[in-house]
Amino acid sequence: MTATLASYDSCRFDRPLFLGSAGIPLARVRPNPAAQDLHAIAHIVHHDPAAAMRLADLFRSTGIGACIHSSVHAFAEAALPDAPACLLIHVRHLPSTELALLARRVLPEALPPVIVAAERADVRTAVLAMKAGAIEFFDVPPRDQDLLEVIATAIAMDRARRRLAVDCTALRAAHAQLTERERQVMGLVTQGLLNKQVAGELGISEITVKAHRGAVMRKMGVRTIADLVRMADALAYLSGDGEAL
Repeated sequence: MTATLASYDSCRFDRPLFLGSAGIPLARVRPNPAAQDLHAIAHIVHHDPAAAMRLADLFRSTGIGACIHSSVHAFAEAALPDAPACLLIHVRHLPSTELALLARRVLPEALPPVIVAAERADVRTAVLAMKAGAIEFFDVPPRDQDLLEVIATAIAMDRARRRLAVDCTALRAAHAQLTERERQVMGLVTQGLLNKQVAGELGISEITVKAHRGAVMRKMGVRTIADLVRMADALAYLSGDGEAL
């Protein structure tokens, strides 16, 4: 669509960027295709519509989409595309309401990587930018090539985060399909116990252990115990207490 001043808070340019499953090695857990990204977007927070449009055109020239927002408040209230993204904030002066909002973490937790471009690049602004979680801090105006490189890096970071989130969701969903007994078997098998030892621990027959073990492997989508161990490790990490979910 063509951006105009009337659509200043929400103009958007984008193009398809098809992504596959990635993230930490979680064996063959398949992410939900509906949750995969279709676009890459640079969100621009800038007080000057003309300058914001120049940045949007620059990003479009490299195949990156752009959403323009007049303030961090406008960004927070916008219906954002479900896509890998970054947030470029132009800071005119201090105190910066934009950076202060980010530093206080009043925006959603899943905030894309933040890049700050400041007209007054002093230590105070740099510190506030770091507290806001900025991955890069520029003097205004930055060189186009430098800015494009950082934008590309930030989008790649967000893409990796999103892929990981999809895989973690799929992993939890697969684990949730297991019965209580299957979870017990999975826990013991991934600790290195043999079928006979698992049977003794649970007070069931070895044949029953083999049946539960086969069901675990099938539901978790793995073929090897090594893959199952990696999934158990990932589940323990996601649980936050070092123990399998």
